[in-house]
Amino acid sequence: MDDSQPARTRPSGEASPGASNLSWWIVGAIAVALAFAFVVPWGASRLGVHEDRVEGLFAVIELGGTVFLRLLKMIVVPLVIASVMSGVLGMGDVRKLGRPGAYTLAYFLGTTMLAVALGLVAVNLARPGAGVSLEPLGSSGQGLPDGIDLKEPGVPGSLVETLAAFVLQLCPDNLFAAMAAGNLLPLIVFSILFGGVLTTMGPRAEPIARLVDSVNHALLKLVMLLMRISPVGIFCLVAAQFGLALVAGRFGATFRSLLAYIVVVVAALAVHALVALPALLYLLARRNPYRFLAQISEALLTAFSTASSSATLPVSMECARKRAGVSRRATEFVLPLGATVNMNGTALYQACAAVFIAQAVGRTLGPWEQSTILVTATLAAVAAAGIPHAGIFTMLIVFNALELPLSGIALIFTVDWLLDRFRTAVNVLGDVVGAAVVEPSFRD
Repeated sequence: MDDSQPARTRPSGEASPGASNLSWWIVGAIAVALAFAFVVPWGASRLGVHEDRVEGLFAVIELGGTVFLRLLKMIVVPLVIASVMSGVLGMGDVRKLGRPGAYTLAYFLGTTMLAVALGLVAVNLARPGAGVSLEPLGSSGQGLPDGIDLKEPGVPGSLVETLAAFVLQLCPDNLFAAMAAGNLLPLIVFSILFGGVLTTMGPRAEPIARLVDSVNHALLKLVMLLMRISPVGIFCLVAAQFGLALVAGRFGATFRSLLAYIVVVVAALAVHALVALPALLYLLARRNPYRFLAQISEALLTAFSTASSSATLPVSMECARKRAGVSRRATEFVLPLGATVNMNGTALYQACAAVFIAQAVGRTLGPWEQSTILVTATLAAVAAAGIPHAGIFTMLIVFNALELPLSGIALIFTVDWLLDRFRTAVNVLGDVVGAAVVEPSFRD
């Protein structure tokens, strides 16, 4: 890597001043939706109103949730392409990354896949979704969004067929067809390759780089605009899902499964944050991991309170340099890049969410599907912007890869406001630990 200056990085998004207020609005919308879902069927039964009329009311409310989901899905393809390309461009000339750059990228990839694996083990062992009988939104005649269904995808028979199917999935013969089908894995691969080529072209690539950066910032603004109306969409999603569950007598089982899901995700995040990452820190950097955690505690608390790794970046850099003693070069290279592409907590969360919803709709995921989650959640985490609730957007990548119903996001949204804070803290911890782990390579 060129020693003259730190690699150029790009901002991955900023938490708006009203981000905290938005979280409270979302919490309020969820609370009102749950109350509405409980009170309306109860009141209808007291007044002698037929269940069909109650279901019809929730079907109308459900339409608002479906519109909100389609708006989210509409922006996913351009957001993923711009976010991934902008992150690659932020690394500077990939040919000059050298040993520090290679170590950093290896650390990011390795810890993200480890986090996904931990999430898969936890959710498969605990099976929190087994108690839910999820009926997808649209069951009242509208159908699943954009033709998604619950059919079991074809599973290749032999190992060779499995690998061949996966490689072909990453390399489609028509990129635009992949966009239209919502197959985002090849788009991520293309964005990484194209962005890497642009970094090698010097001044000739500057116009494209500026265009990508501007598009990325514009899309992030659009994301924040959509999130401003998210309380309305979340109210519709949660009220419809839980209202129909209550009418069908499934409210208690659904609520218990959500509590189990929270416990599973938090436990898996805790294992990654308090066991896996500290072990790597001790083995690779010979640092006392729990003293290190105390030194960066302010950054972790900021991440938990803001639910934004980008908003936490200045605090993370301050803690890493002045309190944990990580060198300036390692801090300025690893942390901004990590806030863009290294999302351990988000990847773990997405893996747990995918398996949870699969269990809720009665799907048994075999080794092929589990391997797909491992790769897809890792790549989807690269595309996640460092802003509150951005993981919901890239979760669509994992759901589409497994043909899971987008209606499952209604359940996830119910607790996302809380789990978002835990996973953001793990994201930030993974970045700061990474700076300490790869620091020795900057001295060679």
